[in-house]
Amino acid sequence: MEKIAQSAKLASYKLASLSEEIKNKALLSIAEHIKNNVDIILQENKKDLAAADILLQDGSLSKPLYDRLKLDEEKINIIIKGIEDVVKLEDPVNKTLWGMELDKDLELYRVSCPIGVIGVIFESRPDVVPQIASLSIKSANSVILKGGIEALNSNLIFVKLINEALLTIPEFPENAINLIKTREAVKELLKMDKYIDLLIPRGSNSLVKYIQENTKIPVLGHTEGICHIYVDAEADCDKAIKVSIDSKIQYPAACNAVETLLVHKDIAEKLLPELISEFKKNDVLVKGDELTRKIISDIKIATKEDWKTEYSDKIISIKVVDNINDAINHINLYGSGHTDCIITENTENRDLF
Repeated sequence: MEKIAQSAKLASYKLASLSEEIKNKALLSIAEHIKNNVDIILQENKKDLAAADILLQDGSLSKPLYDRLKLDEEKINIIIKGIEDVVKLEDPVNKTLWGMELDKDLELYRVSCPIGVIGVIFESRPDVVPQIASLSIKSANSVILKGGIEALNSNLIFVKLINEALLTIPEFPENAINLIKTREAVKELLKMDKYIDLLIPRGSNSLVKYIQENTKIPVLGHTEGICHIYVDAEADCDKAIKVSIDSKIQYPAACNAVETLLVHKDIAEKLLPELISEFKKNDVLVKGDELTRKIISDIKIATKEDWKTEYSDKIISIKVVDNINDAINHINLYGSGHTDCIITENTENRDLF
């Protein structure tokens, strides 16, 4: 583990001086390499899915984690598009962020620079590998990745293809993109504050907490994705239905999928019958508070536990609120600060939210 960290550190020094042109060439090479090897990626992902099927059957792996593990051509096309989108981003390195004149002929500037070596620990999502690799390259940082063991074959093929693509760029340093495979290596990784500058855990609240409590390295972590939509009294109902349905069914296992829908009482009777009907058409299990169930009775009752649950599945809880302040208070009490939105045509309410 120490050799991997040392090598990543040395690579980070060379990365820091790469031009934007070279970094973008590297990213386009990665995108092309993935595009040319879709069949191989899917073959390796099938190995992970076969093992995950057994874990799913015996209850060792949840359905949302299984869904996050699965790759298909559509997901890979999204990965490729994501890398191409990173190419279009402005180079974040060597930007003057602030400056002042301290004295005659003496000026002080704050200039953006790479972080160095970033360790990213994540669960069950092999698409994270090219995402993080591309962002690390664009920002000129080395990265050490550790994914869930259930995605090992998929992670390995992505890292292999990425490093093969980087070999086509003579100026690009070796050992910039690394993958570790075991939990024991993670324990060692957490001790490498001499080489690693930042840790980013992506996954469950327990994973984030474990990382934060067991390292001296700075940690950039998040908790659950308990995400809300508030439909204001002055909302466009068609827009509210489209946004709500898409926010739940497009990718229910995503950490920014909606889990709780808050609806103003003045629009509830108009909105909820059609909205809940659309949820049911899309096989979404709907739970509601007493006021919601007065409007639509054939749904399950939502409990206090539902308000603080990240389902990561086709389940949604609905609550009718008296006003915008009740919605805000509910979100501040139960939300995780990840992704929350208001649907309204009222600019004052938008700004208040």
